[in-house]
Amino acid sequence: MKNIAVILSGSGVFDGSEIYESVLTFLRLEHNGVRYQCFAPNIEQLHVINHLTGEVAEGEKRNVLVEAARLARGDIKDLADANPDEFDALIIPGGFGAAKNLSDFAVNGINCSINDDLVHFARAIHQSGKPVGLICIAPAMIPKLLGTGIQCTIGNDEGVAGAINAMGGQHQNCSVDQIVVDSSSKIVTTPAYMLAGSITEAASGINRLVDEVVKLA
Repeated sequence: MKNIAVILSGSGVFDGSEIYESVLTFLRLEHNGVRYQCFAPNIEQLHVINHLTGEVAEGEKRNVLVEAARLARGDIKDLADANPDEFDALIIPGGFGAAKNLSDFAVNGINCSINDDLVHFARAIHQSGKPVGLICIAPAMIPKLLGTGIQCTIGNDEGVAGAINAMGGQHQNCSVDQIVVDSSSKIVTTPAYMLAGSITEAASGINRLVDEVVKLA
């Protein structure tokens, strides 16, 4: 049975993993009859967002691994302990946590850096010829995380697409229900909530992405 790693970045669209994108990923993986294991870095979040008001919760601190455990129903491990040899593929759901906790793209743009544990694990997966799927804003990390020249998509946001290209990526505009596959690199991306107006729309592209990653694994 294929074994897929899923890396989360907290819990909640504005400061962690996008919850619907994460759950849709889990569900589709199960529909494909594969195993998956969730991981997250054991680090402090950039900040905490009150999801009712959209404002920063001043003075509040939360841990990315602890928050991501909410999405994984407690079945999650420290990303630092992840062994790439045990997995056939990797998927990273979106949510601003990808740009705030897994990287600092939300703060530093094209000058961003990526979490060291994520770099170690994702590059090992990629360099072994195993597929990697990235959803929503997560593909913005690709040039710094996996290398330049890789075709990918975040939908059609000109600012983020321009940043990806400036870092050495090859952005392609894409509708919410489609995916972009860089066949030579086995990198699969889809816009999800960069474009989706509903959970059904998000699922249309995420289901395609998961199916393709499983097929390539």
